Amino acid sequence: MGILGRYTEPICAVFRIVVGLLFASHGAQKIFGVLGGQKAGPPLMVAAGWIELLAGLLVAIGLFASIAAFIASGEMAVAYFMAHAPGGWHPLVNHGEAAVFYCFAFLYIAARGAGIWSLDGLRRKSTVTTPATSGGPVRG
Repeated sequence: MGILGRYTEPICAVFRIVVGLLFASHGAQKIFGVLGGQKAGPPLMVAAGWIELLAGLLVAIGLFASIAAFIASGEMAVAYFMAHAPGGWHPLVNHGEAAVFYCFAFLYIAARGAGIWSLDGLRRKSTVTTPATSGGPVRG
């Protein structure tokens, strides 16, 4: 266990929230032209903006976070290979490091799940059965 091992769950939750909100901000730039962005024109960019906005918000609040993160990871992989890779093989050369980071951050979130401080976590708690009503162990 690392030096912050006992804080793993809160740190992972903050990571999920921050990554989700930052990603949603990219979507807001494309869809609404806010935060220094411009409204996207081509249909593919509009679709990307909606994926970023909605998936980012779902990940941040932890609702269907694994599914949303998996979709966001895929979108970033496509963005990297369509928009950045033609500019060179290395992400620092082709300015694709943010796409690579988001791709793998969302892949991690998709594999790990929303964790604490999430609506998915609240939904799981509300569907937990007790041994008295189910005859089986409590799952959480």
